[in-house]
Amino acid sequence: MFEEVVGGRSYRIYADRRWTNPMADATPSKLSGPLDLGWRITDGGYLALDARINFFTLAYSLSPGMLSQTPGVGAKYMIAYTDSDGTPLSGSSNYHLSLPPNIPTANFWSVTLYEAENSSGLANGQPFPSLGSRDKPAQNADGSTDLYLGPKAPEGKSGNWLATVPGKGYFAVLRLYGPTEAALNNTWKPGDFEKVK
Repeated sequence: MFEEVVGGRSYRIYADRRWTNPMADATPSKLSGPLDLGWRITDGGYLALDARINFFTLAYSLSPGMLSQTPGVGAKYMIAYTDSDGTPLSGSSNYHLSLPPNIPTANFWSVTLYEAENSSGLANGQPFPSLGSRDKPAQNADGSTDLYLGPKAPEGKSGNWLATVPGKGYFAVLRLYGPTEAALNNTWKPGDFEKVK
């Protein structure tokens, strides 16, 4: 599940970022890239077993809405397993995540944390292991949003903070509901998780 290349396909959404998605190579005419929704390679008709195992270790289902390439419809998921250096995310460390202005969604966005061990929501002591636009985190003057992740909230930043659990690995999913054109063509790029020293 934590691999960036599976079965010869790169899952990286951006060449210069660590965000991944099993359908990163999707296009408007091939919504799941070279696969069909049965995890078969469309040009050869064979089962992409590595890709299938990878996905179902992460999630329990896949829907057409998760593959939509129509602006304002469905959702776009971006998954981060590591920080900007490629080191797995650790609940003992502190991170900063920068989301540029004009987050490209017609509906709302969220960042949700999951346990690396079993892909369940991270039991971090907060009501939900998620933070998003509906929570109204503080924005910077330029419209960007800074999120903080770690065992303790930085002073004055609790509204933009997601708690992590020391000793537990986790991963994060950035969801854009009703992704607009800048999300679909990858011109809007979230920052990587930057470890705070």
